[in-house]
Amino acid sequence: MEFIDSILASDNYAFIGFILIGVFILWFLPAMLALAFNRKHFKYILLACIPAGFSLIAWGGVLVWATTGKAIGKYANKANSETET
Repeated sequence: MEFIDSILASDNYAFIGFILIGVFILWFLPAMLALAFNRKHFKYILLACIPAGFSLIAWGGVLVWATTGKAIGKYANKANSETET
């Protein structure tokens, strides 16, 4: 805690800004990944990132949700095509 207090008490605003940008990127990492992997649910994932950032378990769940979008659809389509033949 003393380390955080010393950073906030210093006049190194560039470092504080860098830390805040890093936290913002990590907080919304699932939403950024959803743009590539699960674009269909991007809005919901973006909204879920806001409260999920307070819990590592919830944030991990949103991260899994963001990265498994196309994989689930791909395997579901593959299973449907195999059962039709």
